Amino acid sequence: MRRLRNVKIVATLGPASDTYDTIRALHEAGADVFRLNMSHGSHEEIAEKHAIIRKVEEDTGSAIAILADLQGPKLRVGVFAGDSEVLDEGAKFRLDLNEKEGDSSRVCLPHPEIFQALEVGKTLLVNDGKIRLKVEACGPDFADCIVIAGGVISNRKGVNVPDVELPLAALSEKDKSDLTFVAELGVDWIALSFVQRAADVEEAKAMIKGRAAVLSKIEKPNSVERFDHILQVSDGIMVARGDLGVELPVQNVPPIQKRLVRKCRHAGKPVIVATQMLESMIESPMPTRAEVSDVATAIYEGADAVMLSAESAAGSYPIEAVTTMDRVAAEVEQDPTYTQIIESSRSANRASVADGIVAAAREIAETTDIKAICCFTQSGTTALLVARERPRVPIIALTPLARTARRMALSWGCNCYITPTMERFKEAVVGAARTARDGGFAGAEDQIVVTAGVPFNVTGTTNILRVAPCDERLIYATDPE
Repeated sequence: MRRLRNVKIVATLGPASDTYDTIRALHEAGADVFRLNMSHGSHEEIAEKHAIIRKVEEDTGSAIAILADLQGPKLRVGVFAGDSEVLDEGAKFRLDLNEKEGDSSRVCLPHPEIFQALEVGKTLLVNDGKIRLKVEACGPDFADCIVIAGGVISNRKGVNVPDVELPLAALSEKDKSDLTFVAELGVDWIALSFVQRAADVEEAKAMIKGRAAVLSKIEKPNSVERFDHILQVSDGIMVARGDLGVELPVQNVPPIQKRLVRKCRHAGKPVIVATQMLESMIESPMPTRAEVSDVATAIYEGADAVMLSAESAAGSYPIEAVTTMDRVAAEVEQDPTYTQIIESSRSANRASVADGIVAAAREIAETTDIKAICCFTQSGTTALLVARERPRVPIIALTPLARTARRMALSWGCNCYITPTMERFKEAVVGAARTARDGGFAGAEDQIVVTAGVPFNVTGTTNILRVAPCDERLIYATDPE
């Protein structure tokens, strides 16, 4: 299913979008990737959604990516005798390991690892940062705090520790069970929560064993500080602005978003901008102007994908939310300013033969009347390199591997097609020409650029480029063998 835009749309599935009809409607409205939130639903329910997506894929002839988002460690306070208390600014409040029900002076925080890492002067945030506590004294089983920002604190509210590196692995026992399950199920991407260091990603990849690509969620200050190392070992990145906006001053998030997107583009790795993009559409059929501008900003920056969370998972207008995002993306990408911004921020990285091939393909396509760049790829690397160039013409990614086509469905501009295994370059050129014509990218009178690697079906051998006609008779006339 050809899109009239390059940026991809990720839609989270949930109670509002768990049937075949709704999931197909979401895909037809513009969803390229479906996110399965492992924080909600049993393995049986996740498997049911996975099966429905694959059925939609089969029925529509599309390559659809499935992203399983792991929950990560959840840090929460205990319970209160009255279910909630009001903490006044300036009041004293203790967190400890005592499992007794809490009151206005204390509550259990059943996470000894937090107390191990705390220091005097550090900050604790409760309930998405609505309550702010400053540590005045602490030990291995307690933290005496002063309330900097007060409010209502209630049972099992989440806790953030923004300026401390916690001795926690990114994978909880639940995450390990979920990871094993979804890797065997056959998802295409696994999103890793609570990443603090590159070693967290390497641990997950060791468990996945190549069965899925790993997307690191950047949601903590220390993951921003160590981003270059995390990016190096990750297959993709999600800028999770919700937790970033809790653990960092909110004004820091936009420049961080822009910086991370630029670095991902330079590295040629997909990046998703996520959280609260069309939040009001959970309850309204129309977004706010500010939300539309927020989506547009991510697209102008060159993000590979923008994501819907509760809007499509639990909202009243999931299809309208995807439709809105699709229309915003199409409009932005038609703006001449968009092309100027994308091209002015293009990477000049030319470290290999493959880099030179895809750069040449983009330059030829933009200086002559070329309708599309067709790249044959085994692992998806060639398609990622072409996408990094952000060409003005469509990218047609051709692969004999369904797994590769699905993974590439997350990448900017990639129109993914599963092809028979090719043995000769001429055979590949003919196949590319047919796909370009059949997909509506070009007519018989047009030309395309074809990139591939010889020998065929070997990863990492991109070494050939050809400008080819879409008329097969001309291909055979110029290449009799």
